Amino acid sequence: MLVGCDTLSMWPDREDTELLISAAREGDDGAINQLLDRHRTSVRRMIDLRMDQMIKRRVDASDIVQEVMIEANRRLSDYLANPVMPFHLWLRQMAKDRLIDAHRRHRGAARRSLDREQPLASAASNESSFDLLTQLSDQELTPAAAATWQELQLRFQQACGQLEELDQEIVYLRHFEHLSNSESAQALDLSPQAASMRYLRAMRRLRELMDGSDKSP
Repeated sequence: MLVGCDTLSMWPDREDTELLISAAREGDDGAINQLLDRHRTSVRRMIDLRMDQMIKRRVDASDIVQEVMIEANRRLSDYLANPVMPFHLWLRQMAKDRLIDAHRRHRGAARRSLDREQPLASAASNESSFDLLTQLSDQELTPAAAATWQELQLRFQQACGQLEELDQEIVYLRHFEHLSNSESAQALDLSPQAASMRYLRAMRRLRELMDGSDKSP
């Protein structure tokens, strides 16, 4: 029996996924179904993290997940013939494209779509944000410190809004989707070295903004 997601990742274990891909490539329909089913929860988590609150009132995230699964099933033979990236990155790209479409349809052309959103700021209330803030702040953070937590959330949101779009995205990928540096590089079409430098720069910039040491006008 194959296991679910790694404890350090929101995506299923890659070794087990590769076994299923090999079986699917041999025409095993059961492996194909299991491959898609075991990624469904991860796709849902990714969509929940990134979905705008305004859109959540109008669109059921489960419907977007189902659209992604249907599209993945339709395009799976092409992927198996030419796996240009790890399976979970292939799926998350489809999920992000579907989210962008949903935002464009329901927010209107005059409003910013998902590719212009601030993913870090919008995710500021979940556990991954709490873990990230413990790294960015010198303060002792505990869940019971409600007032401190709310103040830090606000500062975090304000700091995120001052990051460049690509800096926001790579911090999001590393801390909220728990992708590795190489996976983040693939998702952003960067070299691993460029992704690592971008991540370090973004984290340094966030710390400066959070502690008020930023010297820019």
